[in-house]
Amino acid sequence: MHELKNSTEIEYIRQACRIAGKLLVYLKEIVKPGVDTKLLDQKAEEYILKRGAVPAFKHYNGFPSSICTSVNEEVIHGIPGKYRLKEGDILSIDVGVKKAGYFGDAAVTIPIGQISPEKENLLKITEESLYAGIVKAVHKNHVSDISRTIQGFVESRGFSIVRDFVGHGVGKKLHEDPPIPNYKTLGRGPQLFSGMTLAIEPMVNMCGFEVLVKEDNWTVVTKDGKPSAHFEHTILVRDGEPEILTMV
Repeated sequence: MHELKNSTEIEYIRQACRIAGKLLVYLKEIVKPGVDTKLLDQKAEEYILKRGAVPAFKHYNGFPSSICTSVNEEVIHGIPGKYRLKEGDILSIDVGVKKAGYFGDAAVTIPIGQISPEKENLLKITEESLYAGIVKAVHKNHVSDISRTIQGFVESRGFSIVRDFVGHGVGKKLHEDPPIPNYKTLGRGPQLFSGMTLAIEPMVNMCGFEVLVKEDNWTVVTKDGKPSAHFEHTILVRDGEPEILTMV
């Protein structure tokens, strides 16, 4: 199953995505050593509400905050709180925006001050793998074309891809079909068609791909305690180059 969007729906999704993309740019300007993640959550919620939109994550399946903030070995779904960012940390921020009943979803991993060369490379490869996957999200390709490309890109550079969580369709709902794994699975997966809107989001670990969920039942961490990075865009499949809806 998949959702094909008409031109009116695509424009609504584009509006939500534009807010999500600009929000990440805004938060990057605030992020620095000494800032706690709860402040980022508060600023994000204010930003979204001022634009006539709603934080899509807040209360979604019980999630308590407007954004996800995941630091260092935290992969995704970190809950903002009292933690103060430190020089050398990496921070993944995942944002979801709902406007006029439609959704946009985006994520970025940000260096806090000066980070190690190893972390710099992790961020670089994760972001590049996202764009390598997006290139494959074209009419008449298959989900597996995206998955295989991301996995090959990441693993050939010595990193690993998280298996427990995947990308997804997005638009009328925050999570729609089809699932978009970042790793090879059996078969070619669903075919892609113009009008599909997808959230592609590689989650890349420095070492092993295994993850655990912390006692808060949300925060996903690497099993080996090594750093992880996460980048995400919502894109529109077209007959030709995909449109990155959350790019600003």
